[in-house]
Amino acid sequence: MAAAMSFFAFNDTSAQSQSFKLGQWTEVHNSIIKELNRSYVDSLPVDRIMRAGVDAMLEELDPYTIYIPEEENEDLQMLMSKTYGGIGAIIHKKKEENVIINEPYAGSPAQKYGLVCGDEIIAIDGVPTKGLESKESSDRMKGKPGTTVVFKVKKVRTGDTLDVPVVRERIHFPDIEYSGMLDDTTGYILQSAFTDNVSADLRSRFLDLKKQGMKRLVLDLRGNGGGLMNEAVNIVSLFVPKGSLVVSSKGNTPESVREYRTTSEPIDTEMPIIVMIDSGSASSSEIVAGAFQDLDRATIMGKRSYGKGLVQSIRPVAYNGQMKITTAKYYTPSGRCVQAIDYSHRNEDGSVGHIPDSLTKEFKTASGRIVRDGGGITPDIDIPVQNYSRLVYSLVLGGVIDQYVIDYARRHDSIPAVEEFSFSDDDFEDFIRFAKTQDFDYRSSAKTLYDQMKKELEKDGLAEAMKPELEAMGKALEMDKERFIRLKKDEIVPFIEEELAVRYWFQEAGIKVRLRYDDQLKKALESPVI
Repeated sequence: MAAAMSFFAFNDTSAQSQSFKLGQWTEVHNSIIKELNRSYVDSLPVDRIMRAGVDAMLEELDPYTIYIPEEENEDLQMLMSKTYGGIGAIIHKKKEENVIINEPYAGSPAQKYGLVCGDEIIAIDGVPTKGLESKESSDRMKGKPGTTVVFKVKKVRTGDTLDVPVVRERIHFPDIEYSGMLDDTTGYILQSAFTDNVSADLRSRFLDLKKQGMKRLVLDLRGNGGGLMNEAVNIVSLFVPKGSLVVSSKGNTPESVREYRTTSEPIDTEMPIIVMIDSGSASSSEIVAGAFQDLDRATIMGKRSYGKGLVQSIRPVAYNGQMKITTAKYYTPSGRCVQAIDYSHRNEDGSVGHIPDSLTKEFKTASGRIVRDGGGITPDIDIPVQNYSRLVYSLVLGGVIDQYVIDYARRHDSIPAVEEFSFSDDDFEDFIRFAKTQDFDYRSSAKTLYDQMKKELEKDGLAEAMKPELEAMGKALEMDKERFIRLKKDEIVPFIEEELAVRYWFQEAGIKVRLRYDDQLKKALESPVI
């Protein structure tokens, strides 16, 4: 009894100490702000320094605890539900040019009112778009669903200029971007997020594929950054017995310590399932993959997932702001926490770096297979991803392919249906002519390392002494733009085909093209299912 009283007394003292420190630092913070306001030499930028202070304070905790002021609530809604009020189109905008419709979404107001890739928006509600920043143009196009925005449009096909009133709608990006049969017996579902009702959509898609003859399912969660935990639980519940443990959470408050079990009868507990993951699969994606792996219900293939084993909750704060705060860690059915051991030290692609087994613990699946914690879900079958050259990244991220596709759409009224469409040799010559006129960094990775090495040698005063060797190496690595593009044709063409398919036949067509070239998926289909 005395020991128990001593324990509670210690806890009470600890809580009092924590409260005292919080009160102390609150007073210090307030006194600093008051003194700055009274004595600082220039006008005090209160909003800026206070926001910076809040952000810096939260960064000391973890990357996912953030403050959202009232004016950014729309961004939070977009993050949480993948919805916004607008016309449903991606735009291309340079400050000195008009807005260009780049990619309208299927079924969106942009499509309904006849806006196509290449159309120029000269003015938005009478405000000329030349001189506007991209974000300002986008913000003017967005608005409350049901309201009307009037565009002055120069049509790409006819050159006519006309006013086009467009009624905004609630735009929702689908969590399930595509589902279909890869062959006579293999169904495929591409899921990109976990927002409300995605489990119901997945259930419907699964049953539809089953009617088409599906004997095995590929659930593609590559690049899926997660979302609502309850939707992850609901998806697992479709394929495992009722009452199965899917995930548990543990935090510092009683309400954060919970077990999440399936509460409904499954629709299929026997069909073989392949779950594809990669370094972009995080949070709820890892809950699904981890549960399937621990329950031996699916074979996980691809690359190790991101390693985000934290639960966030939305809490209201003063002046209609909100805070997304980490309240717990989650654990797979075997007891693993997938959170990366270190928040900050990751590979360049965001994936978890190498973790020695000495820093991880062993856990066992339902059938006794050994799995480990320490960072992400390690796939049952590791399948490498395709590595692209630096040139391809430069063409994609530098907007060269995007610009070419807009130019192509201006000159071609249509392309064949996606099943028959391919980018011909003549088309590729056309792309080369276009790319040669664009300003982009076309150096190889080796050439960039050479340029960096040369600068370092110059700093050390060694460049002059090594001049002959450096000139010979530089000459060997030098490659003109056209030659490099020709060498990388096989890497470049799939990107162009996908973007063109999207412009003429919308987003699902682009996914169909992407699947043609998905070597990682092809290897997964050839691998044995555990």
